[in-house]
Amino acid sequence: MTDTPPRPAPPAAPGVELPAGLAVEYVNLVRIAHSASELVFDFASLLPGAGTAKVSSRIIMSPLSAKLFLRALVENLSKYETSFGEIHIPGDSNLAEHLFRPPAPPERPQS
Repeated sequence: MTDTPPRPAPPAAPGVELPAGLAVEYVNLVRIAHSASELVFDFASLLPGAGTAKVSSRIIMSPLSAKLFLRALVENLSKYETSFGEIHIPGDSNLAEHLFRPPAPPERPQS
């Protein structure tokens, strides 16, 4: 039997402070750009029928931070789907077309 050295405990997560009056925004679109040293995320809202999305927040991350964010997002989406069921992505169109297509006119009753 070999002795294995104990693993160091993972570092504790830093505390997070939410300032009073923090603006909460709903976004349904993100545009992503990158350079060699950073990724830029423009979070926006696109209203049905509107031709232009309104960017409400721009977040700039290092590639390492973006990769860690991706890992955290994947883990949390997995937990969400375990609790609430699989999230289905429409397969025959892009998500914006699915969410923001014009409403279909009501069907006429057959006489």
